[in-house]
Amino acid sequence: MPAMEPYLVRVTPQAYAYVQPDGGWCLNNAGVVSDGHTTLLVDTAVTERRARRLRDALLAEGLPLPGTLVNTHHHGDHTYGNSVFTPEARVVAHETCRSEQIAAGHQLHLVWPETEFGEVPLVAPSVTYSERMSLYAGDVEVRVLHPGPAHTTGDSVVHLPAQGVVFTGDLVFNGGTPFLFNGSLAGSLRALDVLRSLDAEVVVPGHGPVTDPSAYDATERYLRFVDEVARAGHAKGLTPLELAHATDLGEFAALPERERLVANLHRAYAELDGLPEGAELDPLMVFGDMVTTNGGQPVACHA
Repeated sequence: MPAMEPYLVRVTPQAYAYVQPDGGWCLNNAGVVSDGHTTLLVDTAVTERRARRLRDALLAEGLPLPGTLVNTHHHGDHTYGNSVFTPEARVVAHETCRSEQIAAGHQLHLVWPETEFGEVPLVAPSVTYSERMSLYAGDVEVRVLHPGPAHTTGDSVVHLPAQGVVFTGDLVFNGGTPFLFNGSLAGSLRALDVLRSLDAEVVVPGHGPVTDPSAYDATERYLRFVDEVARAGHAKGLTPLELAHATDLGEFAALPERERLVANLHRAYAELDGLPEGAELDPLMVFGDMVTTNGGQPVACHA
């Protein structure tokens, strides 16, 4: 299917979401906070071309280019475009996100060698925090907090308390399948409680359309489904791949990226085996199982 055009939507007078439909692999969202004089950007995009389109969208809206860029986590679809906005913008993230990004390098080039990423030199965060910090876009307060291991071990949630807006990063995939390969199942459930505690009415997910707090319930239902399936399969001695093939997805069968189930089962098994949350999994095994689950077809980057 042809990719739909990205769009910038104003969610409050001082906050925007930059949405890249349909939110599948490599098609993430970004967030924009601006008082008209100062701009803060939440995440970028996976290719140079897409990051430049984001930059052009800000200029077309009459917004200043960002002086601060917050990365919600280290994955390349959210960070590869950092270089388009630096050195004019400083990059802020959780301290673990910085180390994860440096360790990962350009991993997506290996996963999707046919994708035209363009010139996307690695630009790691130059400012980090451990638990929470406050930033300001002019007079707009932007709270950045670490929910613990969830989608990755270095996630950040970006909250605008006075605006009632939260940018969740990939703690929420609205209309897509959650992905826990680098994170934690138990931690993702705790992170939803953190998001609920913020009482934000506008929820900008990491992928998919802008939504509301009902997205937390939808995400929780999927995560608890994975937990239940994993516990039963683990007790029977099934491998994650065997279990994925035997599992009826039920209400989640319509979600795209269904192949992520087997990756999530690998993560759930690791935690059932007593490994630390966020413990490194074998990428060749996990992505190989996703390819098998996907009928032998590699998952595709849609950028």
